[in-house]
Amino acid sequence: MRDLEPVRAAAVARTQEHDVFLCHAWPDRQADAKDVYDLLVEEDISVWFSEVSLRPGTDMRVAIERGLVSSRLGIVLVTPAMLDKLRTDRSVANAELSALLRRNLLVPVMHGVTFEDLDQVSPTLASRGGFSTAEEPMGKIAVKIAELVGTLADEDADELRTASAPSSAG
Repeated sequence: MRDLEPVRAAAVARTQEHDVFLCHAWPDRQADAKDVYDLLVEEDISVWFSEVSLRPGTDMRVAIERGLVSSRLGIVLVTPAMLDKLRTDRSVANAELSALLRRNLLVPVMHGVTFEDLDQVSPTLASRGGFSTAEEPMGKIAVKIAELVGTLADEDADELRTASAPSSAG
């Protein structure tokens, strides 16, 4: 696991419709990305996921932009398919990543690839704190993401309590 403090600091004040935006390569949508989605939902995390959130007839780019804006942080599932997309495709996946990178709200999850593999394709994304399924199973990573989201929610609650507490000066 790499340092997630910059993500925590950027996301702590955000109160959004979704806890997590799940960014993935299109070929992963019915397998690896769906598995990640299921694990996150089991941890009571609200997830924007294309397979669930996109409705027939919806403009995909507009819906994805709304999903990005309505999410507290982004999880990027980096698989061999995602690396291929990042190498060759300059469309939706890159637009999603660019939006998340600009907001400093991004956690990469390596699955079947390494941070070193990612560094060859996207050094900026590879430099972010994140997780690797080579180090721990996806189920444990989902728990850690839930803890991160829960920590953010707890910090939000603490800040609200502190801001609204009556002054004890007398």
